[in-house]
This record gives sequence, structure tokens and C-alpha cells, in this order.
Amino acid sequence: MIIFGVAFLALCTLTGIFVGELLGKLLGVPANVGGVGIAMVLLILLGSYLKKRGLFNMETEQGVKFWSAVYIPIVVAMAAQQNVYGALSGGPMAILAGIAAVVVAFALVPVLDRIGRKPETDVAKPLTTEG
Repeated sequence: MIIFGVAFLALCTLTGIFVGELLGKLLGVPANVGGVGIAMVLLILLGSYLKKRGLFNMETEQGVKFWSAVYIPIVVAMAAQQNVYGALSGGPMAILAGIAAVVVAFALVPVLDRIGRKPETDVAKPLTTEG
């Protein structure tokens, strides 16, 4: 049933938030450290494990896909809002670090593109007709 997929997503989210809060306390940071990322990794790992075992049917997967499609953009928007607020309140060094990170990320796009391509061993040769 679809409700099982929603429950599975909620369980992963709550577990990720709990572990993120616990990790924050262990590191001495008064914040959730990676809770959403932990929840997403847990969702992927447990979902694939259950699917291999045949315990994760198509209807359950639809529940996870629906809420994942809604959940992930909301979390990204919330994190982006917090990052902008932190940068503006952190002063010019935080803003400079953010701009530098964006510039480096854009500069690495061609490098990552070349890494992902397969080497071309046989270059296409123009067709010639003999006759």
C-alpha cells in the first residue's frame, strides 16, 4: 500500500534527524549536523535492500516517490534560505566564501564532464563512394 511508503519515508526522516541531532551534540555544535542527508542515504540503502528481498512492492515505492518528489525540493529551499541568512549575517568573508564556492563549482563543470565521458577510440570517418 502507498501508506507504507509514506511511513517508510517518515521513519527514515525521523531517524536521520535524530542521528543528526546526536551528531551535533557529540561535535559540540548546537544544530542538526547532516540529518537530512543521513535520512536520504538511509532511505536509499534500506529501500534497495528491501526491494532486493521482495519486501518493497510497487505501491509502497509509489508512496516513497511521491513524498520524495515533494520533500527534497522543500528541504533544499529551506537549506538555501538558511545559508543566505547565515552569509548575510556573517559579514563580507562569508559572502566572499560563498561566491568563491560558486565560481569553483562552475569552473569544475567541464572537468567533471570530461571525466564522465568514454574515450573515443574510433573517430567517425567520412563516407566515400568508389565508382
